[in-house]
Amino acid sequence: MSHFSIFDGHNDAVHKIREYLSEAGIDFLAANPTGHLDLPRARAGGLFGGFFAMWVPAEHPHEDSLTLTENSYSVRMAEPLDDAYARRCIRAQFAALKSLVVRSEGAIRIVTTAAEIEQARQDGVFAILLHIEGAEAIGPDLAELDEFYKQGLRSLGPVWSRPNIFGHGVPFAFPSSPDTGPGLTRAGFDLIRACNRLGILIDLSHLNERGFWDVARTSTAPLAATHTCVHALCPSARNLTDPQLDAVRESDGIVGLNLCVNDLRPDARRNADVALKTVVRHFSYLVDRLGIDRVAFGSDFDGATIPSAIGDASGLPHLIEALRTHGFDEASLNKIAHENWLRVLRLTLKD
Repeated sequence: MSHFSIFDGHNDAVHKIREYLSEAGIDFLAANPTGHLDLPRARAGGLFGGFFAMWVPAEHPHEDSLTLTENSYSVRMAEPLDDAYARRCIRAQFAALKSLVVRSEGAIRIVTTAAEIEQARQDGVFAILLHIEGAEAIGPDLAELDEFYKQGLRSLGPVWSRPNIFGHGVPFAFPSSPDTGPGLTRAGFDLIRACNRLGILIDLSHLNERGFWDVARTSTAPLAATHTCVHALCPSARNLTDPQLDAVRESDGIVGLNLCVNDLRPDARRNADVALKTVVRHFSYLVDRLGIDRVAFGSDFDGATIPSAIGDASGLPHLIEALRTHGFDEASLNKIAHENWLRVLRLTLKD
């Protein structure tokens, strides 16, 4: 089974590492029996880097947030976060990732440009692109955005699936349209323009539909959804509709395909028994709609239930082989594996 060099659009591994959780966390530099991602399993699967998401969990989570029926589910929208709490969490995650890089003794590198990503690939070094999922740690004057940019931040989702001062996230629900509420606030428009100015990729993955269209008409950068799936194949509120996909294509943007089973399965059930042909079907739909240059990986490792046919990062070659069997040639597979992310990052990030 041949390996490709894969650069992934999204993972939540920082929330599991020892540098963040102390002794309760995993050693990212060693193989682990739990979760989806560590350095040995990444190397076994051909994964040489990706977007590492920093995200703030609810300070006081709802215990009864899920409503489930035979054919639907909905998750109660998370409450807004206290900004001071959010800043503490995000700064701790920055520190954890930087501490991991130091401990790796050159095996891991934080990257801030497409050229640095490609150099890491050539050097055999694991590349981390810093991403924040939900901008609660950023105040309305955007001072923290500049602070985080100087620390290496190069990708930002204005919202997670909850409201904040910049806009409204899309709830977790099935079946559901992503048109679930208001779009960006005035501060949200300011945030988008500031990201364009600095050269920070704007991630649309958790925005509701009105927020998506607000970004589409405001941003000067290619539209990017780092981890999502196809609404026409799985009508989850988190997935992109055909008009949204068309807008991504028209902007010369990109979609990273999410491996979360809730967003892949036609019934949206959290059941890992998902055939690879289901994943391939989403890839094929995206390629048909967007073109081969605008589709990539966006796994959501360590943040979702992943198909058992893949299992963890070491299982990515199984998905590559399924795509090849379906008819994707070597040039197309290289584009999906990493070249498409590098193309969009060259258009978005500042050198």
